[in-house]
Amino acid sequence: MVMKRRIILFSGKGGVGKTSVAAATGLKAAERGYRTLVMSLDIAHSLSDAFDLPVSLHEKNRGRPIRVGDNLWIQEIDVQEEMERYWGEIYKYFAAVFRSAGLQDIMAEEMAILPGMEEVVGLLYLNQYIEENAYDLIILDCAPTGEALRFISLPSALDWFMDKLFNFERTVMKMVRPVAKSISPIPLPEDSYYAAIERLYERLKGIDRVLLDHQVTTARLITNAEKVVLKETQRAFMYLCLYEIAVDAIIVNKLFPTGVADDYFKKWVTTQAGYIEQIEEYFAPLPIMKIELFDDQIVGLQGLARMAAALYGELDPTDILYTRKPYEFMSADGGYVLKIHLPFADKEHIDLYRDANELIVRIGSFKRHILLPHKLLKARVAGAEYRGHDLLIRLEHPDDGSSTTDSSPPPEATSTRA
Repeated sequence: MVMKRRIILFSGKGGVGKTSVAAATGLKAAERGYRTLVMSLDIAHSLSDAFDLPVSLHEKNRGRPIRVGDNLWIQEIDVQEEMERYWGEIYKYFAAVFRSAGLQDIMAEEMAILPGMEEVVGLLYLNQYIEENAYDLIILDCAPTGEALRFISLPSALDWFMDKLFNFERTVMKMVRPVAKSISPIPLPEDSYYAAIERLYERLKGIDRVLLDHQVTTARLITNAEKVVLKETQRAFMYLCLYEIAVDAIIVNKLFPTGVADDYFKKWVTTQAGYIEQIEEYFAPLPIMKIELFDDQIVGLQGLARMAAALYGELDPTDILYTRKPYEFMSADGGYVLKIHLPFADKEHIDLYRDANELIVRIGSFKRHILLPHKLLKARVAGAEYRGHDLLIRLEHPDDGSSTTDSSPPPEATSTRA
């Protein structure tokens, strides 16, 4: 067996069966000899429950990996432990801010765990395990779609903050702290707080390249054959493409067997069959993998093995099941075109901005900062259109002699609608 480095994200709406599918995938990979870790990024962990481990309701092994079988570990992140273990200065500062607002110590410490901390901890562990070559396969059991997208977007957001704001904010605080400290209604962060953020950022360096390496990282979307769930799956697919994450399969879970004869469930079988047709049409040519409902709950190694066999058969679950680059730079007519695969997008809700050395693409409440290659730093956006399922952005240098007569550079931030 050729060892490989793989990361697979399982994402989808809450309740579709992400944890069971992630756990079953991990078990199948471990049986094939891959050193496998299944990591839960959901604050409401249920991995231990899926493996039917004899632990208490609140036992998380202090956020450390637990061996559950040959070549197989699981990890349920405990963000409280991580804050106390590694983020002392940051944690103390936010707790002090909340105490100054009148909250009692215990409540202030709880409030100091800000939204997004679980995702940051997950990224830290992921980067650590990659650097240590600790596992061949890391499976990320993501939180429901919104939180999963926050996890994926965090590296680029942190890069932007550190590049654009961090040094400025730190310098300003050094200047005003001596004067403002005595009159500020809340505690001001000491320089040790900024040093802690800097150390945190250093520990995350390189993780964005791993997540965007389509030979290493892919996402698999779990859905059900229902209208509401399918809509969210379409949105998740679109936003994953926006953040340049390759999707290599759609997994349709909890299907009623076609041979169900009970009158009560016949309507369900018909309804699901209709949505299966839609799923196959919407997501083609992606592989559509299907799992029927079992005759009992899927828990423990035996139950997860049944699910893995039904899902993968003889397939190697670590294989990349489909390959398509969400982003592609192409030469065209003396200029360049950036093609972004954005299925299910509405062109009326796509906004495009050119700002300094990057492009900013916004769809609804999500946006992506795209750092331009060096040779395109002076290029301007000559136009954009949404064609088929792709956003095509044309970039031209001011001296390209194109049909645009004004050869002056654009303002620092310009907006275009596709």
